[in-house]
Amino acid sequence: MLEKEKEALARRIAGEIALSSDPGKTMRKWREIFGISQTELAEHLGVSSSVISDYEGGRRKSPGAATIKKFVEALLEIDEKRGGNVIKAFSRTIGVELPTSAILDIREFAIPVTIAELVEAVKGEVMTRKDELERRIYGYTVVDSIKAILEMSSEEFLKLYGWTTERALVFTKVSTGRSPMIAVRVQGLKPAVVVVHGVKKLDELAVRLAEKEKIPLVVSHAENENELISGLRALVEKSERTA
Repeated sequence: MLEKEKEALARRIAGEIALSSDPGKTMRKWREIFGISQTELAEHLGVSSSVISDYEGGRRKSPGAATIKKFVEALLEIDEKRGGNVIKAFSRTIGVELPTSAILDIREFAIPVTIAELVEAVKGEVMTRKDELERRIYGYTVVDSIKAILEMSSEEFLKLYGWTTERALVFTKVSTGRSPMIAVRVQGLKPAVVVVHGVKKLDELAVRLAEKEKIPLVVSHAENENELISGLRALVEKSERTA
């Protein structure tokens, strides 16, 4: 299944771990992207959970090529047994030109950040699911809501998620928040958090949809799009310094 895509993803993961200044943190990041627990990964590899924990916590020396290979193969094998959702998501990003006129910025974090950190970066106000602020996300996509909703096809919209839905979708030029939440609901895939910018009066339907879909909805009070994106990029830089 998707052999070329699987090979490309394996090279990406292995390369990130090998080149990382903190391989353990990078291993944890990818394990969490695949949604695999330390226990499940340890059982698949035939080691104790403490071994995985020690690598991720930096208590063991940096993994060698053989260890990285086994780690990557385990992630992919477990994902395939579950239906290959991560591999399929990654395959959608290969060789595809995104609708750049709608995308204002798209970045991945070197290490995951919490929704709470994202909220601070965008000068946000949390409207729903305040109990999920410690949830970790792996990237963000900032889109012009008018172009995204009016011009993008369903297939193009799905590509806003990159290789993981555990990210923030940030919509600009939003007046009430209703249209972005409707668009998110009908697409099937759900982001970890939705941020809306430019809201004059938040529509109650947007709030109800966010609650129904169990998605934290955040209203950004950044003065303009430049300030919004600058805050997000500063968060990327912070994650790179921490990595």
